[in-house]
Amino acid sequence: MNARDDLLGIGAVARRAGLSVPALRYYEERGLVRAVRDAGGRRRFPRHVLRRLAVIAAGQRVGLSLADIADALAALPADRAPTPGEWAAVGQVWQRLLDARLRELQDLRTSLDGCIGCGCLSLTRCDLLNPRDGAAAEGSGSRWLREAGHAPRPAPDAAPG
Repeated sequence: MNARDDLLGIGAVARRAGLSVPALRYYEERGLVRAVRDAGGRRRFPRHVLRRLAVIAAGQRVGLSLADIADALAALPADRAPTPGEWAAVGQVWQRLLDARLRELQDLRTSLDGCIGCGCLSLTRCDLLNPRDGAAAEGSGSRWLREAGHAPRPAPDAAPG
């Protein structure tokens, strides 16, 4: 059996990975997986791409973005199955990402308990988490839970306590 015989068509890969064909094409466009073209121009994937697709699915299930997943997979060889050591290195990167995500979720849970408990449910009036609407001075969107070790900031004109 030669290497060409070990290639799978896009439909077979999609079925075995539990994906749609368009999703597989999208992953290829994003550089997460690679295919070769046969003489007729059809995509053919090496069997080891099934492992990469399983890793992509696992990363998405735990909340990693495709960008995070792509960064980790970029460290792996695209032309062969990774070694156990190469997979372990990806696992270490993901462990750090997941640890950071867990901290964010714990911070969010703590914030929700305090905020829901006070009853105001208003970021513009909340004296506990956002005194004098200090968050408005920083611009739109949420930022505080993404910053490590965040403590709510007093409003720019707030008197020191």
